[in-house]
Amino acid sequence: MTLPWTIHGDGKNVNPGEVVAPGERLSWPRTIGLGAQHVVAMFGATFLVPILTGFPPATTLFFSGLGTILFLVITKNRVPSYLGSSFAFIAPISAAMGAKGIGDPMGAALFGIVVVGVLLALVGLLVQWVGTRWIDVLMPPVVAGAIVALIGFNLAPAAKNNFMLAPLTALITLAAVIIASVAFRGILGRMSILVGVVIGYIAAAIQGEIDFARIEDAAWIGLPTFHLPANPFTDAAVWGFLPAFLPVVLVLIAENVGHIKGVAQMTDPSVNRSTGRALFADGLATTIAGFFGGSGTTTYGENIGVMAATRIYSTAAYWIAGIVAVLLGLSPKFGEVINTIPAGVLGGVTTALYGLIGIIGVKIWLDNKVDFSKPVNQFTAATALIIGIADFTFAVGGVSFNGIALGTIAAILIYHLMNGIAKARGTN
Repeated sequence: MTLPWTIHGDGKNVNPGEVVAPGERLSWPRTIGLGAQHVVAMFGATFLVPILTGFPPATTLFFSGLGTILFLVITKNRVPSYLGSSFAFIAPISAAMGAKGIGDPMGAALFGIVVVGVLLALVGLLVQWVGTRWIDVLMPPVVAGAIVALIGFNLAPAAKNNFMLAPLTALITLAAVIIASVAFRGILGRMSILVGVVIGYIAAAIQGEIDFARIEDAAWIGLPTFHLPANPFTDAAVWGFLPAFLPVVLVLIAENVGHIKGVAQMTDPSVNRSTGRALFADGLATTIAGFFGGSGTTTYGENIGVMAATRIYSTAAYWIAGIVAVLLGLSPKFGEVINTIPAGVLGGVTTALYGLIGIIGVKIWLDNKVDFSKPVNQFTAATALIIGIADFTFAVGGVSFNGIALGTIAAILIYHLMNGIAKARGTN
């Protein structure tokens, strides 16, 4: 079988000013090494999501690898990207998993993931047909930034709860994350979250906070744990969690479009034409993961950072990364190692991580030079953030809208209402 990549130059070196295009590759040993680097780059964030939400880590890793391979097939090897666990799912999954009075909390969360995946896939088909202009109109930078920011800040209480369970371990972990981000160059600096988890894990082990018994009992090789979504027609309570998941669709759209534009800017503008395919692929990968017990996926900025540093955009390296992730997902022992990460470590790392999600929203405002001297931008961001941070809730019948859902609705409605009135009245 003829592989789709051509050899770049001599297959060994990348000359100054050159890049290795998505359709090219270096020699296979170098490509395998690059694939391993992408695994390391995605790993810290991808395994953290299931740990924080109570999902099986091995299952999530398995479907992130499978989703990446599916993404490469659907985009015809034109978009180099890894599909890792999306942080946007943490809040709604956590809400569903912590709910009382429902027979299958995980099934309810998986149903929400499936719905998000289907909607994202449909958006991908729409974008492939009409383009992305409508996304910019619906979610201008002030709205997109507010939605991303409120999702991160909404999670602050969860970080505090874990932090206070083991303050010393949490403090060591947090300090390690912060110091690693500026103490190391290259890939280690980009993996400060993973470095912090490793150091915090060692500190927790020294203090006797980790139970290693489950690791010893787990098999080296085996299928990951699968779990089907709940049936909303036999358990009506499942519908009540759906509003918390719907805003995630908007975040995934913004992430995918932004990442693809970034890759196109660094490689070839024609990559932008694959935006619809990329959204569809991510939606399909999220749907499949949700059907069998994995968390939803998104394109990963961590891996785009690796490409920017190496100037190697070969999709061959991502095939390697996807295959490695699938193999890791087939090791129950590896999954149990991840499951032993104690609450103190999670509290330390999420204190930084959840704040960083919020700051990404702020960065969207800065990068797009949002003018906060305008009342329409002030009220859009201010109202949405307060609703999200305070976690306003509103119930209609059996359906409950949490702070993320209400904050997202508020951001979109306030912006377009105020903007429409201002234009009509000439008060811009």
